[in-house]
Order: sequence, then structure tokens, then C-alpha cells
Amino acid sequence: MKFINKLLRDEQGATAIEYGLIAALIAVAAMGAMGTLGGKLTETFSAVSSKMGG
Repeated sequence: MKFINKLLRDEQGATAIEYGLIAALIAVAAMGAMGTLGGKLTETFSAVSSKMGG
């Protein structure tokens, strides 16, 4: 019975899951930001290249 009570009070697994979800959310946000930024950088370099190369 003590073992079951100890398992019910243990919150380490829940904390690890929360950290995993936070890391996944940060990764998704970073990928979205990098995708948007990458497109804008491509446009900028294309504009500079066309002005320099004529």
C-alpha cells in the first residue's frame, strides 16, 4: 500500500512531460520563424544580386 501511495504522489514524470511539451512548442515556433525569415532573406539577396549584377 505504501508503494502505491508513493507512486501517486510522485510528480517527476509529469514534470518531464511538461518540459517536453514546452521544448516542442519552442521548436515549432522557431521553425515557423526561421521559415518566414528564410523567405525574406531570399528575397533580399535576390534584390541585391540583381542590382549588383545588372
